[in-house]
Amino acid sequence: MLSTLKTAILAGACALAMTAAAQAETVMKLGHLANETNSWHLASLKFAEEVKARTNGEITIQIFPNDTLGKEVDLIKGMQFGTVDFTITGESMQNWTPYASLLAVPYAIRDLDHMEKVVNGPVGQKIAEEIQEKVRVIPLTWFARGARELTSNRQIKTPADLNGLKLRVSNVPLHVTYWNAVGAKATPMAFSEVFTGLQSHVIEAQENPLALIRSASFSEVQHYVNMTDHVRSWIYLAVSERNFNKLTEEQQQAIREAARIAQTYERELFLKNEQDDRAALEQAGMEFVEVDKAAFAEAGSKAVSEALGDELRPLYDEIVATK
Repeated sequence: MLSTLKTAILAGACALAMTAAAQAETVMKLGHLANETNSWHLASLKFAEEVKARTNGEITIQIFPNDTLGKEVDLIKGMQFGTVDFTITGESMQNWTPYASLLAVPYAIRDLDHMEKVVNGPVGQKIAEEIQEKVRVIPLTWFARGARELTSNRQIKTPADLNGLKLRVSNVPLHVTYWNAVGAKATPMAFSEVFTGLQSHVIEAQENPLALIRSASFSEVQHYVNMTDHVRSWIYLAVSERNFNKLTEEQQQAIREAARIAQTYERELFLKNEQDDRAALEQAGMEFVEVDKAAFAEAGSKAVSEALGDELRPLYDEIVATK
């Protein structure tokens, strides 16, 4: 009888301990638009791994790629309501603050070194603070995005070579303004329609990073990759301010440290992928063309500056002036 009672007490104690452990574990969700082979997804997995290790298992982050947790704008809204914890997002946040449009301005960022100085400097700090205040998400770290390049079936070396080229662009007003200013006929179109648009000659050209040019098989309908590097942008790994503030200071610090490690990890993957993508496109028959980037930048600079308006122009000028 006594032995049975002791067994019951021990079992009850174990059950209570397991319940307490379960209650101590916090499950958080990270949704993003990339597929499972993308460096953003692999960095997200690294981030989750580091968070779990640094919080001794108190926080588990579940990763949802391919928009399975929702589209980018929906995820941001979810973070504001507290139903989503993390996402990877960039200029889409201009729905809440125009400052987010500064993440992808034509010819504002010259190269990766320049980007590092901008994002980690005073301008980047202002943008991150504005995003937290207006969007209610906290940028934890950032990833560089592949430069956008122009593909076509004729070589484009200077703005004069555009000559009304029917060019598909994303539905970003600033990008439409830029391409029209430098001589193209900018045509906003859903990405899903670009391949057939090129195939049927509804459009003659398109612009995207090498990774998308490769994954969309544009080599089948375009011959040249004109290395315009016209948009070099970055994107944030961000956390819901609402949910982040519910965590302990130790947990918050662990998440920030994990994010920094994820950034370093992603950068290595990003640089390797850039090389692999170019090699694959060349093997598929695409020819890479060096262009007069200074001419492209100069031809559109006035239109871009005017389109940004009085609020953003000073920050744009700071970005361009950063050495």
